[in-house]
Amino acid sequence: MHRFFTVITLLVISSSVLFAADGLISIKSDFDVKTTADRLENILKEKGMTVFARIDHALGAKKTGQVLRPTELVIFGNPKVGTPLMQCAQTIAIDLPQKAVIWQDKDGTVWVSYNDPDYLVKRHNLQGCEKVINKVKKALATFTKKAAKN
Repeated sequence: MHRFFTVITLLVISSSVLFAADGLISIKSDFDVKTTADRLENILKEKGMTVFARIDHALGAKKTGQVLRPTELVIFGNPKVGTPLMQCAQTIAIDLPQKAVIWQDKDGTVWVSYNDPDYLVKRHNLQGCEKVINKVKKALATFTKKAAKN
């Protein structure tokens, strides 16, 4: 039990590096938004993922005369992984393909955030997809960490 509380304490202390809230996992980046998004896109492509789109929300805001801190969305996936999830619960298609948002907060810190796979399990009542979910968890954590860290 002591070990459990030690782990929880470490997670709270390191919350500037990694935090999870409201179904999101966020990792602090060592780079600016564009560099982090470039790195993520390259990593995804190297791993055989399809990058469907990359959306620069700040640029979109600028086109309407509004200001938004740097914010880019990368939409990516792999039907070999997504299809089995949809076979477990078709409603998960609303959350697929996967997305990662790279954004700068008001203090200038850059984050990479993505949907917590455990949240998606609960949201869509996924059953019988534990093996695929674990693969997704590991892949998302690996891809985003490589994109965000030196």
